[in-house]
Amino acid sequence: MDITRQHQERQEAKRLQNRISSFIGDFHIGTLLNKSGIRKLRGVSPLTLFSVIFMLPFAGDNFYRGIVTNADLPFKKNAAYELLKNPCHNWRKFMLALVVQVTNYFSLLTSDTREKVLVFDDSTYDRSRSKVVELLAWIFDHNSGTKLKGFKLLTLGWSDGASFLPLDFILCSSAKAEKRVQGIKKELDKRTCGYKRRLEAITKSTEHLETMVKRILALGIKADYILMDSWFCWPAILAKLGSYLPVICMAKNMPKVFYRYQDQWVTLGKLYTRIKKRPGKARILASVVVETKQKQQVKIVFVRHRHKRDWLAIVSTKIDLPSEEIIRIYGKRWDIEVFFKMMKHHLNLEKEAQLRDYDGIVGHTTIVMTRYIFLAIEQRCHDDQRTIGGLFFACSEEIKDLSLIEALQRLLTLALDKVRSSGAFAEGVVIAMIDAIMGAAIEFIQSSKRLMKNTALTSIG
Repeated sequence: MDITRQHQERQEAKRLQNRISSFIGDFHIGTLLNKSGIRKLRGVSPLTLFSVIFMLPFAGDNFYRGIVTNADLPFKKNAAYELLKNPCHNWRKFMLALVVQVTNYFSLLTSDTREKVLVFDDSTYDRSRSKVVELLAWIFDHNSGTKLKGFKLLTLGWSDGASFLPLDFILCSSAKAEKRVQGIKKELDKRTCGYKRRLEAITKSTEHLETMVKRILALGIKADYILMDSWFCWPAILAKLGSYLPVICMAKNMPKVFYRYQDQWVTLGKLYTRIKKRPGKARILASVVVETKQKQQVKIVFVRHRHKRDWLAIVSTKIDLPSEEIIRIYGKRWDIEVFFKMMKHHLNLEKEAQLRDYDGIVGHTTIVMTRYIFLAIEQRCHDDQRTIGGLFFACSEEIKDLSLIEALQRLLTLALDKVRSSGAFAEGVVIAMIDAIMGAAIEFIQSSKRLMKNTALTSIG
């Protein structure tokens, strides 16, 4: 039995290596690295270094075991560190070039009438045990309600309802110098990517949203809406981003944010008390079109809270969109929550490498996001029969989008996640979704050869 199990493990590892090699070759990772200024100066090639770091979580290793103390590698640890820490390496250009290819591939599998969305959110990058990490700052964790040392990972993602891809990110420190534990340590040329990244890190995060959207749209990535959490739901932001794409976001009752209703300026809570609700136990309680301080008309949809005698509010800058559609489309924002959990729990974002250099952390985060892109492709190939070949593409139906009920479930579970104190229920839901994604990806890897063999036999028959 031991021999059989060892043989199966070796075969699975070999199939996984083949799938990763296929991903690196199909999407021309080496060429993208070269075009992004990540080139060989001496010793081993950047593609070899990238591939070894990329493989670490799939092999069950961290940076120390897999690289620092690994004597079987054709390079030393300094080569890997230099790859990540070089301030001239344009990791953003690499990642954007990669996701352009992947989104174009996914777009071929879905119809033009299907909504594609850009999703904004941020998450904590915890470095609580660190002291000398460059640009380390005190940040507030909204989930736990406590302060910790680390960064805010502001991320812009893309989703078509079936697959989610990270497009761009900024590792934010703090705009206030008194909240930064460490400052900028490197003396850099102002023309380098590293210098520009550091300026982004110490700028208020909401000032990056418009720049990130413009950068993505300029690359030709198609989207129909921008989805955001309540932390970004400010009238000025809605007006600014709404000039590019319609915005749908969660709203919360804030004392300094007012909406004009029947010629009076009221808060969100006051607005809810004044409008007429649907009778009975309707999930959608009410909807109303109001005006913001930016003289912009928005539609607010109030939804019944599933676990409290309360309500949730969703704001849309597209006022002619039906309430059911607003809720369904906003349900696609849940994918970015799963993305953050996957990055931290399975792909070793925070614990794999204890880097102190800001450039190194940015480079490592880019590679971790590339791992997620790889898994997203594997999951799509597993779930979508149209990816198997031309005959399957012609005969198979397009993979289903979110239904209204599924969107409501995601929305209400997300709301519970934001207000929970212990986190037991919502955490279980998130982990279950993550396990399903990982299981689907691993199952595809294990069954790829068998599937290809059956397809070949069918074609011959």
